[in-house]
Amino acid sequence: MSLKVEKISDPSSFQEAVKIREQVFVIEQKVSKEDEYDQFEESSTHFLARMDGKPVGAARWRYTDKGIKLERFAVLKEFRGKGVGKSLVEAVLKDIHSDSHAEGKVKYLHAQLDAVPLYSKFGFKKVGEMFEECSIQHFKMQLA
Repeated sequence: MSLKVEKISDPSSFQEAVKIREQVFVIEQKVSKEDEYDQFEESSTHFLARMDGKPVGAARWRYTDKGIKLERFAVLKEFRGKGVGKSLVEAVLKDIHSDSHAEGKVKYLHAQLDAVPLYSKFGFKKVGEMFEECSIQHFKMQLA
């Protein structure tokens, strides 16, 4: 199985990422479409993971007033546990580190409980108490 993560640069790849997010967040996790799709879609840098050419995962990152937020990490259920999430985090961090404007900025995310161990492997640490976002428990995590 070949796994490839690419920065999205065309509308059709973006639509594939949107379909993955819809499947994972809207259908599986019951997040409202209004909460899933926001005003930051166009200002974010998006990624798509493909396994043997099939779109299986998505993620994005963006600048905020608090630093750089990594978000919308989604992997289709049948492809979880196969390294897709890890490859997405690696690609996103590599892209952020290649951006000179990112230097010295805090990198953070809101991790669903299931994903905390994944982000911890990359040096992210929990910050503060657990909180609820879209009826799902999260921890804010920051890159140490």
